[in-house]
Amino acid sequence: MTVLLPRVGVGALVVRDARILLGRRLGAHGADSWAPPGGHLEFGESIEQCAARELREEAGLVANTVALGPYVNTVFSAESLHYVTLFTIMRDAEGTPQVLEPHKCAEWRWFAWSELPEPLFQPLATLRATGFVP
Repeated sequence: MTVLLPRVGVGALVVRDARILLGRRLGAHGADSWAPPGGHLEFGESIEQCAARELREEAGLVANTVALGPYVNTVFSAESLHYVTLFTIMRDAEGTPQVLEPHKCAEWRWFAWSELPEPLFQPLATLRATGFVP
């Protein structure tokens, strides 16, 4: 019998000039949806360290300050995946976004929170539905 367990995801909400950075996902669950930089929390890693690492690995940005934000609980039924996503907020990340993992992300773009693109990656859509504003 296979036991399915939740995984911990970390999302980096990078805020600059009242806009947030989103990438169009490729290849994994949520393909063609828009999501912030992020990934899996690794053993022994803090949430802040994970967010800064994922931001650097995926978009080439350097996080100076990482603040803990809200979390969401998401079940991807079709893929038999369950994630608790811990969001962080970064208001002073340095650099210009680059697509450093082209097999995972097609592009990076900045969006006003009130004008987010569709479709959103489910954890981000769930976060928006709570009324949260970064």
